[in-house]
Amino acid sequence: MSWDMFKSAPPTVQVRLESNPPGADATTSLGSGCKTPCSVSVPAPDAPFTVAFALPKYQPVSVPVNVIKNPGDFTTPASVTTDPSPVFAELQPAAPPKPVRKPHRPKKPKPAAAAAPADAAPAAGSPFPDPTTGKR
Repeated sequence: MSWDMFKSAPPTVQVRLESNPPGADATTSLGSGCKTPCSVSVPAPDAPFTVAFALPKYQPVSVPVNVIKNPGDFTTPASVTTDPSPVFAELQPAAPPKPVRKPHRPKKPKPAAAAAPADAAPAAGSPFPDPTTGKR
């Protein structure tokens, strides 16, 4: 005769997963996952686990989850809960990609033929006197 039939099944815990905006893919480090808002049933682990939230065009978020086991007594049954409950993630929009900057190229100087010659006389009737007059 085997004593295995007296062993209880490992307890499971129902975990509610929510995100803002909704529709994120939520995956627990225990393997279960769904699209928010949703609930998953996971075997109650002995250690904390994480829930990763991912949504296109948003930064991924990972939320740690603690497992609280209440062994119960003669009047209350054993229970397993999670903290936080529900597990909630506020997803932030991903930063837009930085524009690609072209390297700075110095402007080419204008050809000398296009520039006015330095020894040209000022136009007749100019309100400005010629500064080179009488200095030769």
